[in-house]
Amino acid sequence: MLTAGIDLAAEDANTAMAWIRWTATGAVLEELTIGAGDDQLLRAASATDKVGIDCPLGWPEPFVEFVIAHHRGDLIAPTDLVGRDWRRRLAWRQTDAVTHRVTGRPPLSVAADRIAHTAMRCAALLARLAAGGQPVDRSGGGTVVEVYPAASLKKWGLPNRGYKGRQNGSALNDLMDRLMDAAPWLQLADFEAACRSSDHAVDAVVAALTARAAATGQATRPGSADLAAASTEGWIAVPTTPLASLIKASA
Repeated sequence: MLTAGIDLAAEDANTAMAWIRWTATGAVLEELTIGAGDDQLLRAASATDKVGIDCPLGWPEPFVEFVIAHHRGDLIAPTDLVGRDWRRRLAWRQTDAVTHRVTGRPPLSVAADRIAHTAMRCAALLARLAAGGQPVDRSGGGTVVEVYPAASLKKWGLPNRGYKGRQNGSALNDLMDRLMDAAPWLQLADFEAACRSSDHAVDAVVAALTARAAATGQATRPGSADLAAASTEGWIAVPTTPLASLIKASA
């Protein structure tokens, strides 16, 4: 099995992509690119068995309806224009709420945070995949699955905060030490130095690991009550088993 992980950013410079090859006895990081462009990302989505993208795959349905109604000038004002619950209903997807409950970590709001810039790029990438004949299932049933590296790290008992940015190099190295201890079967080959110097690279690797969890039935999937929303809003695959279980699954 071949999985890929994409730490997507609005621009190429901060976008990282990792490819992991899985066998019956281990996993090898075969490719790592920091500064990945659209064509490289599309190649990963087309050539691998599963690709995990660290980016929302859609927007909250209530938010979309709100924007459309406002644009058309037929918005019906809510009874409480400043109500926090009303704003949260617009800002958060169903999967965000579920992930928050499961991990204790709220994902960034694609409707009310700067990650929306990245989501715009992601939407264009998904459109290009679909135009090329690649099935796109935002609920995670196809090749592409939405992931959240911080949630994956937390579920695996690894450091999941404070490792981003050049000023946090020590924390990033600590995370790498802990990851290597927890996954001695993962060979980073010539890419270990890059992972220890770039949080984007680490997030791409974690995204590829999470893609493996999703591909082998070891990550959350939307239930019947969530499936309709997940098909348009996206669904975050959060690991449900220990990190060691990834290598025990069928390759």
